[in-house]
Amino acid sequence: MSCVLITAGASGIGRAMGAAFAGAGHDVWVTDVDARALAAVPDSWHAHRVDATDEPAMRDLIAAMPQIDVLCANAGVAGPTAPIEAVELADWRACVSVNLEGAFLAAKHAAPRMKAAGRGAIVLTSSTAGIYGYPNRAPYAAAKWAVIGLMKTLAMELGPHGIRANAICPGAVEGDRMEGVLAREAAAKGMTRDQVYHGYAAGTSMRRFVEAGDIAQMALFLGSDAARMVSGQVIAVDGHTENPDPRL
Repeated sequence: MSCVLITAGASGIGRAMGAAFAGAGHDVWVTDVDARALAAVPDSWHAHRVDATDEPAMRDLIAAMPQIDVLCANAGVAGPTAPIEAVELADWRACVSVNLEGAFLAAKHAAPRMKAAGRGAIVLTSSTAGIYGYPNRAPYAAAKWAVIGLMKTLAMELGPHGIRANAICPGAVEGDRMEGVLAREAAAKGMTRDQVYHGYAAGTSMRRFVEAGDIAQMALFLGSDAARMVSGQVIAVDGHTENPDPRL
């Protein structure tokens, strides 16, 4: 049985990934910082309270796994919503730490085990904010662009060892995290939540948000042998965001 590790896997996109991989017969390991959410994952999953930015904890967890065939480095935070001059350095660092350093640490400690096995798949969760600039979201956008750079480098560095790396760029995803973003942007711009919501949706050709399951199915594909020659790719699952809505 193949093993998948999903960071931030107890809720939202990560939990949907866990369900998709479990349904395909994978042995699912998840980390999260939310103890309550971890307690609610299926009993068949291996759930561990690990901060994605805690290198010793991440190293020890990966070392304890029987094997690691797929890594979904999914941990992320939205960060502040503010014009650049109002962003505090501490908030910048906290956002970049989880979104970028969390992915780096997971890949750093998964890579040696995948090299030893001569195979593996790494899926990093970036964002459409890693493709386009997003006003008032500088820390998040910068981190998600950097995640793509990390992925491209991993694909080149690890490919000769039979390891693939790709990045998924979700668009606006239905759920609690996006609701928080909508509320903060509405407050910052003097708009209603619905105005901001419809602004995001209007920026896509499908005119709607994506769901966590849409992201999970792409992760499952990228982690499978069906994607054995797919590496170094930035794949948006966003209902086709041509450009962010200028009202945002």
